[in-house]
Amino acid sequence: MLFRTIAVMALLLASTVVQAQGRTAVVDLEQAILQTDLAQQRIRDFEASEAFAEDRTEFDKLKAEFDTLVQNFQRDQAAMSEDEQVAARQKLASKNADLEYVVKKLQSLQQQNLQGVLQELAPAAQQVLREVIQTDNIALLLPGQSVIHFDPSYNITAKITDKLNQLPQE
Repeated sequence: MLFRTIAVMALLLASTVVQAQGRTAVVDLEQAILQTDLAQQRIRDFEASEAFAEDRTEFDKLKAEFDTLVQNFQRDQAAMSEDEQVAARQKLASKNADLEYVVKKLQSLQQQNLQGVLQELAPAAQQVLREVIQTDNIALLLPGQSVIHFDPSYNITAKITDKLNQLPQE
């Protein structure tokens, strides 16, 4: 009985010490940055740019051509000779390769844009994060991507985004 009472008291004391030292939180700093008004505007501006629009138009054109080739092949395959089927498959493969190239190019451009936005806003995000850690008395901050499970009340990502949105725009 005495041992049980001592164990309960030790647990209560330990939880009090942990609470006194600060709280635990999780954050996805990249998400916090990309959800800011400024980042969203930069992304919209990029997607409206001439270079991106040209590649997007090329993608749409190639996709429509590929879809037409597939439909025609499926429709006419039974009536095609073996040589015609081989030629049609080669044409499909070539168009598919062109399409994949443009998709990779678009993805690369988007990734470069996102990296630029992240680099531009990272210093402000780090400063805001330090302020939130201090004002919220956070003793342990974990990246949200590496935590298997957490209560949403521990997530400060939206708080970081809100504070970044309140900063004066340069």
